[in-house]
Order: sequence, then structure tokens, then C-alpha cells
Amino acid sequence: MTVLTLTDAVRRAGAGMARAAELGVEMNIAVVDAGGHLLHFVRMDQAWLGSIDIALKKAKTAVLFRMPTAVIGQISQPGGPCYGIEATNDGLVSFGGGLPITDEHGRTIGAIGVSGGDVQQDTQVAEACLAAA
Repeated sequence: MTVLTLTDAVRRAGAGMARAAELGVEMNIAVVDAGGHLLHFVRMDQAWLGSIDIALKKAKTAVLFRMPTAVIGQISQPGGPCYGIEATNDGLVSFGGGLPITDEHGRTIGAIGVSGGDVQQDTQVAEACLAAA
């Protein structure tokens, strides 16, 4: 299994910061390993302090369930099969901005969590982090 390294995490966060700068939004970017443990974190100068926890929880949610946080949001709506899941695992986030990182075999090796803009901006920055493989 491929392991997500600190060098990989720093490169991915750098790509995310570049995309955030293009969007004109200050972001918090968290990169976690396959166990959901923090590997690297970046807070841009004026990023919201309240978004630190959100970025961390988006990354944790994406790695624990091996899917984008937006998908968790879809299946956790009232009446959905995972309604209430946000209250588990010491708190999860069920809206866009968290994406799993997979290796060449499709195995989840970590995740990205981004917060500081609207959900679309967070997702765009997380996608930039993924593209920096």
C-alpha cells in the first residue's frame, strides 16, 4: 500500500493555497493519513478561525467513510439511510470540501479537508489538492 507522506501533504496543501488565492478566499487546509490523524495543516493569514475545526472534521469524515463529504451530506438528509451520522465519531461534517486521497489501486491513504469559503469554493480547493498528486 502506498503511504501518504508529509512531502505529499505539503505539496497538496500548496496547490490548494494557490487555488484559494486564485479564488480570492483565505482557507484552512487539513491533510490526514489513512487513520484520520493530522499529517499537515495550513491556515492562510485571514482564514476564519471557526473553519479550522471544520477543515479537520471534513478530512476526518472523508477518510473514515472513504467518500467525499458531499456524498455523506446526500445520504444523511432526514429520512436518508445515514440520518444523524454527523453526531458520531466526535462530530463529522456532511457538506462539500472533504475528499479522500486514494493510491493507484483505489485504496484510501488519507484525505483533504478544506474550509473557509462557500461549499463550492471549498470543494474547488480540495480538488486542486487532489490534483497535485
